[in-house]
Amino acid sequence: MQDSSYSAVFGALTQQHRLDSIANNLANVNTTGFKSEKLAFRDTFRRYAHDMLDPNTTLNEKVPWPQPNLLAQPRISEAVIDMSQGPMKSTGNPLDLAIAGDGFFRVQTPEGEFLTRQGVYHLSAEGFVVDAHGNQLLGAGGPLQVPEGGAVLVDADGGFSVNGELIDTIELVRVEDPRALEKVGNSLLRIRPDADAQAIPAEDSTVEQGFLEAANVNVVSEMVNMIEAMRAFEAYQKMISGSFEQDKKAIAEVGAPR
Repeated sequence: MQDSSYSAVFGALTQQHRLDSIANNLANVNTTGFKSEKLAFRDTFRRYAHDMLDPNTTLNEKVPWPQPNLLAQPRISEAVIDMSQGPMKSTGNPLDLAIAGDGFFRVQTPEGEFLTRQGVYHLSAEGFVVDAHGNQLLGAGGPLQVPEGGAVLVDADGGFSVNGELIDTIELVRVEDPRALEKVGNSLLRIRPDADAQAIPAEDSTVEQGFLEAANVNVVSEMVNMIEAMRAFEAYQKMISGSFEQDKKAIAEVGAPR
């Protein structure tokens, strides 16, 4: 197989990952609090080992190392969560909550505590404030619970009042390095276990009661990116096919009886 085939295969694979990411962004365009994902790419260059181990000094002894041959191979360098603010939509529901700023809600799940930006909550049969998956919204004192028939009021600082009495505070948190976050499904995020980062108070963020944050997905931009990725994928496919035909022709000509 020719070296160009390897470069084309790696290029096609990176475009496939890019298409998967774009498709996931578009699929969640109506998901409350969803943060889109961006992929960064780079070209890595592999030097031919023989150029470094056995340099050609016969032509010019003053140049100990000849120009090495380089082979470009595209790679994904990193996947980054776009933490830009999504647009706010008014609902008027007192248990619909949105965040203005870079903070997160904390929710308690059977697998532990996670972070989220989705703000669609309701009351469970026991009166706890939970999301669509039954995860409990956490305040400074633990899961928030509302007595039957209680009127909920949440102020910008997260103060959680029931029937005019402050019972707890929704503490918003953020992560200093957003690259330490990873998605775990159901609009939940966590700090990667191998990351050296911690959740800290999001002092510049506020809670907006009666609002929901829409996904920060730009549909037009994602569609343009999808077309671009598909065309690049097709170009790599043609490169792979062309290299295969060249190899096939070379094998047939060398192996032909003379």
